[in-house]
Amino acid sequence: MTEAMDDGAPFYLRGVHAPVDEEVEAFDLPVEGAIPPELDGRFLRNGPNPASGDPGHWFLGDGMLHGVRIEGGRARWYRNRWVRTRALTEGARWMQPDGRLDDTAGLANTHVVAHAGRILALVENGYPWEVDPDLGTIGVHDFGGRLEGPMTAHPKICAETGEMHFFGYSFAPPYLRYHRIDADGRLAFSREIEIPRPVMMHDFAITRDFVIFMDLPLVFSLEAAARGGMPYAFDEAAGARLGFLPRANPEASVVWVEVEPCYVFHPLNAWNEGGRVVLDVARYPELWRRSSRVFDQAMLHRFEIDLAPASGSPRVAESPLDDLPIEFPRVEESRTGLRHRFGYAAWTSLEHGIAGRGHVRYDLETGGREIWDGGAALVASEAVFVPAGPKASEEEGWLMGYVHDVERDESAFAIWDATRLAKGPVARVALPQRVPMGFHGSWIPESGTGS
Repeated sequence: MTEAMDDGAPFYLRGVHAPVDEEVEAFDLPVEGAIPPELDGRFLRNGPNPASGDPGHWFLGDGMLHGVRIEGGRARWYRNRWVRTRALTEGARWMQPDGRLDDTAGLANTHVVAHAGRILALVENGYPWEVDPDLGTIGVHDFGGRLEGPMTAHPKICAETGEMHFFGYSFAPPYLRYHRIDADGRLAFSREIEIPRPVMMHDFAITRDFVIFMDLPLVFSLEAAARGGMPYAFDEAAGARLGFLPRANPEASVVWVEVEPCYVFHPLNAWNEGGRVVLDVARYPELWRRSSRVFDQAMLHRFEIDLAPASGSPRVAESPLDDLPIEFPRVEESRTGLRHRFGYAAWTSLEHGIAGRGHVRYDLETGGREIWDGGAALVASEAVFVPAGPKASEEEGWLMGYVHDVERDESAFAIWDATRLAKGPVARVALPQRVPMGFHGSWIPESGTGS
């Protein structure tokens, strides 16, 4: 049994991270409090759940989706399903014995998003896997055979155009490709972008006018690969820089701007006014210098870039925005690439491996923050912001995500009023089994399921 790991097991195989063995479902779930009646959709979240054994790193477990269907103030169902990838069902390996890469053999374990009527389970070293609204696996989706190379787990959907922007990176040339999907789901543009070395580029950002790449010094390393786990290590000598590609002219050269060495898994958001760009991120001063199994802590950080100063080259200013350890930053999806005032993140603790101690809401206009502290017993996953309605202000809405009660060994789906975060959840849905700590998820309105 995968849950029978002893305390000597790595953190991702025990405690709140330990994988579950069964796919279950339950209907008409008990609710404590009141689910906002206007919510009609599915909350889906992805994460690694190794079917057997130790995969060698938290990031390398088989993908498993956990979903809750909300309608009319009720929790209609919960179910969890492995994404039935070729890695899971056939034992297919992403890297072949001769060194070739098989983009159909990814684990699909990192994120789940909806676009153009499809729901896609994502991992950054392979193609997406399409699933249906009930979490059944449909199969590999390569955009009609047009996609070359892997797809990031963090595509960005432009709220103004409906386009989906993404990239793929590799440790073999070409190291970086950029792609754009139109609002109807057709791969409309692809190009290679030259970078000097293979780096782990987990995420990126867009603004109204730019696509922003983060070429940071988490570099592919044979020495790190020999140690086991992820084959990347921090090398500050490689330097760090941000790249700006104009959306209106995607064939143009990328403008690169150097920044202080650091690592970023996830930006909060970015926006621009002309040549002035603001990029807010969860920044690590360094990561995986000694081992890819040792995680540091990130804090909210701002890059302000002037791409068109009156004289001279582009300039960048950096400033910490807070000293609270955070990860999994999110904004309202309709603000992606546009100026934002509010942001949300998991307040992290290393007590349970990597997990949230609570959640934080930032007001980036006033510099204020509000915290929900789950206390010693509750551990929180990433929370997703859902607007209260089509005409709601940027701050009006709900945060939702999974929480786990360590003392009771019970999980729940929780909903918070984003304007009163510190007061705690307005609704908690009891779940029939534990939901392990995972990665990223989405609220998918019923109108966006394609059903």
